[in-house]
Amino acid sequence: MKGKVSAVICAAGKGERAGFGKNKLLAPLSGAPALFHTLKKFDIKEIDEVVVTSSKADFKEISALCKQFGYKVVQGGETRTESVKRALDAVTGDIVLIHDGARPYVDRRLILNCIDGVKRFGSAVCAVGLTDTAVSAELGLICDRLNRETTYRVQTPQGFLTEDIRRAYLLAGDKTYTDDSAVYCEFIAPARIIEGSEENVKLTFKSDYLRDMPQLTAFSGGARVGFGVDAHAFCKGDGITLGGVKIPFDKAFIAHSDGDVIIHAIMDALLSAAGLKDIGHYFPTDAAEFDGADSRLMLETVIKTLETAGYTPGNISVTVQAEKPRLAPYIDEMRKILAKICNLDEACVAVAAGTSEKLGFVGEGLGITAYAAVLLKGV
Repeated sequence: MKGKVSAVICAAGKGERAGFGKNKLLAPLSGAPALFHTLKKFDIKEIDEVVVTSSKADFKEISALCKQFGYKVVQGGETRTESVKRALDAVTGDIVLIHDGARPYVDRRLILNCIDGVKRFGSAVCAVGLTDTAVSAELGLICDRLNRETTYRVQTPQGFLTEDIRRAYLLAGDKTYTDDSAVYCEFIAPARIIEGSEENVKLTFKSDYLRDMPQLTAFSGGARVGFGVDAHAFCKGDGITLGGVKIPFDKAFIAHSDGDVIIHAIMDALLSAAGLKDIGHYFPTDAAEFDGADSRLMLETVIKTLETAGYTPGNISVTVQAEKPRLAPYIDEMRKILAKICNLDEACVAVAAGTSEKLGFVGEGLGITAYAAVLLKGV
């Protein structure tokens, strides 16, 4: 089954039990509002649309968080049930995943498994089986024992065919529910359980913000760092290419391709961050098709290779060492070219140039060296 996939992120609650005096999702967690981390987890190519619910009081702040992702924000109701119902009216996908904004530790695997579960079974609810003995109690007294082999802790995301869950909420009328599978089970069919994760905890109390959990970053798949370096010697010529910019000069690079040391250093940094082989593997120096090759096209190929491996650049920092020519007039154009190829904002690409104070290979005017550091994020 193919179709557009939407996600609803529930963020319209008050979160009073956390004791922050405001919506707990707007409290800081690992350097950003907790909700930011949840929003970031759904910023992946498999999700076509995200709708976020917000209370009237938090609408401005939550809208600001969502703006950078291009997510739609709708005003929720007095209950979670009413908020989800309003969000479902706004989604346009064939499949919808509903997720608690208070679960920022959800990972890409859970999201993709949930989508796959809906395609296979019509519904998919993340849940974790019990290992402890489970009981029910009233007034502090045990009144029944539950079969832990058939008892689960239900989590989100929970995925459904949009028309089914929308119809279930319509039939529910004014009744309230604590989760979406309860609505689906009552009016459509028994929901299908898929494996959840112990790490997919829900932030409920202030102490949850201090738990020893996997590190959250601004990137959905975590951060991976790479470093690359390239150097080319000069020969007689009429110009060099750096960062995709052709620069007039009385020399040229001795190179199989165009010798663009900036782009070559970036390519090696990107490939190393992803744990892949270096550029010599992908662009052999003895291959005729790369004789005089445009390094910009080579970088485009590397970006596609990274996407296949599940990564995309987060930011790029380059330092170039050259006695001559003077590079400052060309740096802005370099950043623009590199940002476009790597699908980045220009603010995420830095190029710095300096000399070697007349020392060594560069200082003696024999060539140019470039160093690149990159950060990759999962897609």
